[in-house]
Amino acid sequence: MTPGPAPVVSFRDATKAWAKVAVYSFGGPAGQIAVLHRVVVDEKRWLSEERFLHALSYCMLLPGPEAQQLATYTGWLLHGVRGGLVAGCLFILPGFLAILGLSVLYAKFQHVGFVAAVFLGLKPAVLAIVVEAVVRLKSRALRGSFSSVVAAVAFIAIFFFGVPFPIIVAAAGGLGYLAHRLRAAPPTSSLPSRAAPPPVGHMIATVSFWLLVWFAPILVVIALTDPGHILVLQATFFSKVAVVTFGGAYAVLAYVAQQAVEVYGWLSAGEMLDGLGLAETTPGPLIMVVQFVGFLAAFRNPEAMHPLLAGTLGAVITSWVTFAPCFLFIFAGAPYVEWLRGHRALQAALNGIMAAVVGVVLNLAIWFALHVVFAEVTRVDLVAARLWVPAPASINLGAAVIAAGALIAVFRFRVGMFAVLGGGALLGLLFQSL
Repeated sequence: MTPGPAPVVSFRDATKAWAKVAVYSFGGPAGQIAVLHRVVVDEKRWLSEERFLHALSYCMLLPGPEAQQLATYTGWLLHGVRGGLVAGCLFILPGFLAILGLSVLYAKFQHVGFVAAVFLGLKPAVLAIVVEAVVRLKSRALRGSFSSVVAAVAFIAIFFFGVPFPIIVAAAGGLGYLAHRLRAAPPTSSLPSRAAPPPVGHMIATVSFWLLVWFAPILVVIALTDPGHILVLQATFFSKVAVVTFGGAYAVLAYVAQQAVEVYGWLSAGEMLDGLGLAETTPGPLIMVVQFVGFLAAFRNPEAMHPLLAGTLGAVITSWVTFAPCFLFIFAGAPYVEWLRGHRALQAALNGIMAAVVGVVLNLAIWFALHVVFAEVTRVDLVAARLWVPAPASINLGAAVIAAGALIAVFRFRVGMFAVLGGGALLGLLFQSL
């Protein structure tokens, strides 16, 4: 099933845009959402702010990488399933290839220092783009005191109290619905909806197809090996990870690290941090760190295969079971989400969720900023609350200078994203050589 009316955009132009988003998608979910927003909403004007936030609200409800799912959703809005496939796959491909190559180098030489030299300046530059996205979202999505209060409460809940995102979403949706019933909600969407919900048979067929896509490689691996084979263990473990990653990659990395290090013994805690560093400094979702884990695990337990072949297969099967569910969630759920845009009470609940998303993105931006500028950030627990306190002595002056310059370039001189990222990379190389 294809989505409702959307701007007339050629498939070729859209594919170029998705490739651009994929190459520039550094900086974790906040940076990736900012890049996608800038391209799709600000530069191309293919989607309105309202429709973009509507899609983002749904994607943030799902387990898995919300930025990749949002790219898939926007591609589906423009060109149906083929558009979603191209947008979603291109979002993954650059990061997959980059981490695969770096994993090979890491496994063979245990040396990734050159990565820091190349990407030192990218994260501070992305930080400026993230801040710009937060400002834009705030000015366009928070319409009235009700939505502002919801956004503020969502930020406080997740940043200071660590409230799980699904709880924030449920509460925000409930508040939006309640406010609508009390006639205190902001105006609901003016966007047209479908006249009728999508056929149930279509959803069943879609779910069945993507479940087959998801599990077929696992069944093949089981048939060709045995239940204790490393590839089978990876396929089953990371399939489970794929459906519990609510709240973004950061929320699940502790679980992955604990299982991969302490239970399976696939890699050390230090190597897990190295993998996280690779994922943070290459394009694509941060959850791509699981590909690094999958490569090392199979590389070190190759069974009868060549270690490089085993590592590559481990990276492929891990990535497959991580992202196949994302396409299932979007292609099965997005038609219903689009249909719900015209239901006033349900739309009011989504409006509450949209406001909460602004607070959550602000949380991601601040968390990202602290970890870009400071090498050491300590969590301090205060009764029920928590604070993230940076160590002043650990400040990265190079990152701080690049971030300040990027912010000035973005807000004062309106420098384009490509120039900001390219300039940040060059400055990173310069600082690294000093």
